Amino acid sequence: MSHSAGPTSPPAADAILTLNAGSSSIKFALFRIVDADIMVAVRGQIDGIGTAPRFRAADPEGNRLGEQAWTDDARFQEDLLQFLLDWIVAHLGPDRLVAVGHRVVHGGRDHDRPALVTADLLASLEALVPLAPLHQPHNLAPIRAVEAIRPGLSQVACFDTAFHHAMPMVAARIALPREFEALGLRRYGFHGLSYEYITRRLRVLSPGIAAGRVIVAHLGNGASLCAMANGQSQDTTMSFTPLDGLVMGTRCGSIDPGAILYLLREQGMDADQVENLLDRRSGLLGVSGLSSDMRVLLDSDDPKAAEAVELFVYHVAREAGAMASTLGGVDGIVFTGGIGEHAAKVRALVCERLVWLGAEMNDMANEAGKDIISTADSRVEIRVVPTDEESMIAHHTLDLCAGI
Repeated sequence: MSHSAGPTSPPAADAILTLNAGSSSIKFALFRIVDADIMVAVRGQIDGIGTAPRFRAADPEGNRLGEQAWTDDARFQEDLLQFLLDWIVAHLGPDRLVAVGHRVVHGGRDHDRPALVTADLLASLEALVPLAPLHQPHNLAPIRAVEAIRPGLSQVACFDTAFHHAMPMVAARIALPREFEALGLRRYGFHGLSYEYITRRLRVLSPGIAAGRVIVAHLGNGASLCAMANGQSQDTTMSFTPLDGLVMGTRCGSIDPGAILYLLREQGMDADQVENLLDRRSGLLGVSGLSSDMRVLLDSDDPKAAEAVELFVYHVAREAGAMASTLGGVDGIVFTGGIGEHAAKVRALVCERLVWLGAEMNDMANEAGKDIISTADSRVEIRVVPTDEESMIAHHTLDLCAGI
C-alpha cells in the first residue's frame, strides 16, 4: 500500500540581519540567503528609544509579525538589541543567523568599501565621530552591543561615504592649505548606500540612462544630490560632514563660515551650542518654526511653512544646476528617499525650476506616483525609484561573509 507524503518543511537556510541605527530608532531587516542571493523576510524598527520604545516587524507584504511596547523609557539600546536578536532567532526557527550588517555613516579616507568588523576597524571608526557627531556614535553602538550579546557573530560595516571615493579630486578638495588636507579635511559625501542601490536599479530599469549622466536626489530628513556618470559619483552636495549642502529636516545645509564665526564671537555661543543649532534646530524646523516633517509643512496653512518648503525646493533646484554643470548635461533625474518618493508636490516644484535643463514633468503621472514622471517629449528622463539601503547592506554582508 502506498502512502502519500505529508507536507515537508523548507530546508534550513542561513540569514543576515541588517541594522540602521539612529539616535532614537533602529531600522532592521532580515534576509534569508537563497541560492547565493538574498531574499527579504522581515522588515521593522524599534523607535521611541529614550522615551517610549516600540518594536514592530512585518513581512514583505506588510503583514504584522510582531509588536511590543515598553513603558520603561530608560531601557538601554543594548537591552532592546537583546530583545531584537532573541526575536530574530525565534523567528528564524531552524535557520541560522550568520552575520549582521550595519550602516555606518562615515568611513573617512581609508574605508572605500565595506569591511568585516574588527577591534582595529572599530577604533578607526570611533576616531571619525567628530566628523559625524549626529550619526556615527549611534551607528557604532549597535556593533558593540551585538559583540557583547553574540560574541563571535560576524559583523560588517557598510559606509555611506564609500560610494563617493570615485569622485575626482577636484570635487573632493577643500581650498584650505594642504597640511589640512593631510589631516583628512576633504569633501566625502554621504547617502552612498542609497546611491549605490539606485545605480544598480537603474541598470535594470533604464540601462541607457544608467550609462549616461544622472542626477539622483535623495530627499528625506537628511537630503543630498549626487551627480553620476556611468554609475560613478562625480559630485555631491554633502561634504566634510552630513551637515553641508541642501536644506534638511533640522540641518541648515550650506552656510557661510563667517556666520559661524559671528555666532561664536558676537552671540557668545560655544562650539557645542553652534553644533546643536546647525544640526538640530535649523532647516525646515528652524525656518517654519513648526516641524521638520515635510508632510506637516505641506498640509499647513502657516505662511512660514510655505516659506520653508520654498527654501527647500530652491536649494534642491539650485544645486541640481551645479550637478548638471559638473556632468556637462543631464540625461536623467531620479527622486528617492522619503520626500523624493512620496511628496509629489515637492517633485513638481523642483522640476518647475529645472525646465531649462530639458526636464518636463508629466503632472498626471507625478500625482499618480508612477515610476516615470517625465513627458514623452522631455529631453531628460525623470524617475521615482524607491531606495533600499538595507538590501545594499545585506548584499555587501553576503559578499564578505560567504562561506562562514
